[in-house]
Amino acid sequence: MIFLFITIHHCLQVARVCTNCGVNMGEYFCEICKFFDDDIEKGQFHCEDCGICRVGSREKYFHCKKCGSCYHVNLRDNHSCIENSMQHHCPICYEYLFDTLKDVSVMKCGHTMHLECYSEMISRDKYCCPICSKSVVDMSKAWKQLDEEIEATVMPEEYRHKKVWILCNDCNDTTEVYFHIIGQKCCHCQSYNTRAIAPPVLPQ
Repeated sequence: MIFLFITIHHCLQVARVCTNCGVNMGEYFCEICKFFDDDIEKGQFHCEDCGICRVGSREKYFHCKKCGSCYHVNLRDNHSCIENSMQHHCPICYEYLFDTLKDVSVMKCGHTMHLECYSEMISRDKYCCPICSKSVVDMSKAWKQLDEEIEATVMPEEYRHKKVWILCNDCNDTTEVYFHIIGQKCCHCQSYNTRAIAPPVLPQ
C-alpha cells in the first residue's frame, strides 16, 4: 500500500503581522514596497513621488517635484532646482544617488553628491562643483586676497596692456579684461573663478 502525503500551501497576503500565526514580521512595514524593518529609529517613510521608502522621518523631509527627490526641510525654498538632480551618480565616487543610504549634499549650484565626498573635496581645497565648475562655498575672502596680490604684482611692460576674453564659471558672463598672471576677475560678479576663451565672433 502506498501512502501519498500532500502538503497544501496557502498564499498569504503580505502584511506586517502574519494572518496565519500572528507573528510580527517587522516594526516597520511598507505595503507598497513590501519592505520590513525592525529598527524604527531610522524614521522610515514611503514617498509616493519617489516611489521608494526613505529614512529620516517624514516631518523632516519634503519632495521637490523639479529635482525629483526628497530633501531636508531646511532646503525648502532654499536651493537651486535642477531637474532630476538626484537621478545621477555622485561625481566623486560614482555611486547612484537616488536610492543611496548615505547623506547627500545639495550644493549652491543645485548639483548633488554624497556629503562625505563633498567634505573630502573641500578638505583637499577643491571649492568648485565637479559638474558645472561653479563655486560651492563663499569665496569672497579668497577673491579679496587675490585683489591684494594682483595689486602688489606689476606685470612686465609687454603684458601690461594685453587683454583676454574670459568666461565666468559663477555667473556665466563673458567679458574682455586685462590679462594678469595671477588671475582674471569677472567684472560682473567680482569672481576669479574664470577661464580664458576665444574672442566672440561678431556678425559680419
